[in-house]
Amino acid sequence: MVETTTNGGARASALDTFPKLLLDNAVRYRDAHATREKEFGIWQSWTWQELSEDVQNLAAGLAELGLQRGDKIAVIGDNRPRLYGAICAAQALGCIPVPTYQDAASSELEYVIEHAEVRFAIVEDQEQVDKLLEVKDACPRLEVIVYIDPRGINKYTQSFLHGYAAVQAAGKTRRDQNPAYLGEEIAKGKGSDTAIILYTSGTTGRPKGVMLSYENVLVTARNAVERDGLRQDDEVLAYLPMAWVGDHVFSFGQAYVAGFCVNCPESSATVMSDLREVGPSYFFAPPAIYENLLTNVMIRMEDASRFKRNLFNKFLAIAKRVGCQMLDGKAVSITDRLLYSLGEILIYGPLKNTLGFSRIRIAYTAGEAIGPDIFDFYRSLGINIKQLYGQTEGAVFVTMQPDGEIKPDTVGTPAPQVEIKIAENGEVLYRGPGVFQSYYKNPEATAETKTEDGWVHTGDAGFFDSDGHLKIIDRAKDVGKLNNGAIFAPKYIENKLKFFPQIKEAVVFGNQRDHVAAFINIDLEAVGNWAEKRNIPYASYQELSERPEVIGLIQENLQKVNIDLTADPHLSGSQIRRFLVLPKELDADDGELTRTRKVRRRFVAERYESLIDALYSDKERFSMEVQVVFEDGRTGTISADVELRDVPELSPVAKAS
Repeated sequence: MVETTTNGGARASALDTFPKLLLDNAVRYRDAHATREKEFGIWQSWTWQELSEDVQNLAAGLAELGLQRGDKIAVIGDNRPRLYGAICAAQALGCIPVPTYQDAASSELEYVIEHAEVRFAIVEDQEQVDKLLEVKDACPRLEVIVYIDPRGINKYTQSFLHGYAAVQAAGKTRRDQNPAYLGEEIAKGKGSDTAIILYTSGTTGRPKGVMLSYENVLVTARNAVERDGLRQDDEVLAYLPMAWVGDHVFSFGQAYVAGFCVNCPESSATVMSDLREVGPSYFFAPPAIYENLLTNVMIRMEDASRFKRNLFNKFLAIAKRVGCQMLDGKAVSITDRLLYSLGEILIYGPLKNTLGFSRIRIAYTAGEAIGPDIFDFYRSLGINIKQLYGQTEGAVFVTMQPDGEIKPDTVGTPAPQVEIKIAENGEVLYRGPGVFQSYYKNPEATAETKTEDGWVHTGDAGFFDSDGHLKIIDRAKDVGKLNNGAIFAPKYIENKLKFFPQIKEAVVFGNQRDHVAAFINIDLEAVGNWAEKRNIPYASYQELSERPEVIGLIQENLQKVNIDLTADPHLSGSQIRRFLVLPKELDADDGELTRTRKVRRRFVAERYESLIDALYSDKERFSMEVQVVFEDGRTGTISADVELRDVPELSPVAKAS
């Protein structure tokens, strides 16, 4: 059973599902804010008591429509309080919610709906309804679609379409007629029951449905709440895909456990402005978000006056020197402490306020390794950003960084109740309370990933340092060697490249080859700003990527990375020797990225095989064509004459004896 020292073992054992926890929170935190949503520029709030009533009405309404214990129900849309409520409403009836990515193409959606045997779906708006109507014939089990926003759907005549408000109204009537019904259904739930199915991003193939029990999510959420000291008065911003395990644990699991408020932005376009308005105290973002924020900061500084730029650089240097030490409570000279305090007034404080980070007590990053330079930048400003290592299969928390023991190149120590071991081939394995039940309808994959005694194969290569902190090198299957014997760790090199604001994405190659070569995606905003200041004309991403001045700028960045690599005796032989700037951005719609923006390395290698071969030839240019999918679903072709450039190799730096 679920246990915790914070709430008491007996109480926690009784509250072993989220619907039970919601009913308890409605009493404990009755008038405290449970969730907010920004709509038409105005924040609307629900207390825990109001949320409980809304969820119960929805659950009873879904039962009126025929939803039965064990049914699967898809939840599709942006982060919305009603969609989070739909997850709990489904669970109240003993059903299993299946959140899906809101920006998934119809074909991706069809696979999940059919594979998960979804019978009901609750969606945000017309866009999601239309996608389901498109695939409904191929998904015969799908019987009922409930929509929240009626705009554009009023004239639809399908009998299986139902408005969210109408379903809730029917549910309230059912509750009035049979007050005991829902409580009896909720009481039937057990901690060992399947709480949710979350599909993996599909980096290496078809997504797999990860089945997590209530205990998987609740125990890991409670353990993390205890370890980080999360409180009922904390605030979070829920903006990452609801189908991703990180959002489910942070914005649903931990919110129910700690009782803090979850804020939903108006739209994906307003996330940054809404972040500033909310000023969360607890924040989570994948490395790409932190990279983009840093890029925007550097762009703004390029537009500032020379005096402001000089002031920024001067105090940034002070922050880099002593900021991390001060955050970790280490000794710093009085002079440095005074200079840092002045920097807080002039630079760091206003910058954090602009980013919406002024109130942050704890911030996390995970999903991929973050560049050490980016990580240290935020910590030097006094932002308590930490790394964790986790997987969907482990309900997120495998390792966490304890306060005062933060290292940019490790992911911390084992999370509470988690065991970790390193296999002989260097692969990281773990077991603990968050370990998933199985992959849905995929016993072969389950057996490959999870041993009979509960150990999970991560597929990542790593080791423990002398302080007991886990260091992840790369995906085990991606770590290789160059023909010269040097270790080739692509993600490590790519993260170094992405520190530069001009580089949005990078994919490097080199395993069993003579040298390392790289594909580069430029950041349109950062490089566009740089080009405009130099009166370099361009009309599109492709034109900008082909400008020789831009290619020269990227070449300079790569040379700086090579300088860093020379200082590492293990990686000095894996310097980047050739590169090209792709004429298009890597895109999830083209299959090159997952919906969580991870590079599908194998797919990219196969798709651009001829381009990779050109990088390992003596060619200076290469004509290419590639098919792309536009936002409206149309397809087209991009043709380009790509320049291939060399990067000088540097001699390894000899260590002083």
